[in-house]
Amino acid sequence: MWFENVGTFIEFGFQHILPHGLDHGLFVVALYLNARNWGSLFLQVTTFTLAHTITLGLTSTGLVQSPGEIIEPLIAISIVILAIEAIIFKKTNIWRLPVIFAFGLLHGLGFGSVMKVYLENADLSAGLIGITVGVELGHLSVLIATGIVALAVQLAFKTANRPNLYRPAFVIPLAGAIALVGLFWTLQRAGLIRE
Repeated sequence: MWFENVGTFIEFGFQHILPHGLDHGLFVVALYLNARNWGSLFLQVTTFTLAHTITLGLTSTGLVQSPGEIIEPLIAISIVILAIEAIIFKKTNIWRLPVIFAFGLLHGLGFGSVMKVYLENADLSAGLIGITVGVELGHLSVLIATGIVALAVQLAFKTANRPNLYRPAFVIPLAGAIALVGLFWTLQRAGLIRE
């Protein structure tokens, strides 16, 4: 029974990223665009997921309140910040991990309000473990897909003897598009743009 519940929540967690979590997906793509290597990228994504789980648990149990009208615009702003960072900086900065942890806490608050209903009537440990595994699998799926596309683009530029175009022709435009989407969501979620 416990393992069945974990499996159900793994599915919930994964679906929170794919297909329902475009904001999470863009956040992870923005992380990828400014990562030094796969090791640091996995560390950042796992840090984000763990922070996400902390506030998910706190919100789901009612220990922390999650006012959506504040949290949702802040989640969108976190996407803008990461995307702008990818445009400005060529490599990740020393403050990256604490910032990613803080953003994970924010995203967990947003998801906690949605999952509270499901976790109220379930074994909390099964729910949190399952959701965490599912979210991490969703993040890894987005990273792998992004890595494949980025590798194909890098190979194309390398084949054309223009490897130096990768950042100005791929990273910066993609990060700019992510920043614009995040800005739109920020304004929309703050009620400044009507749906």
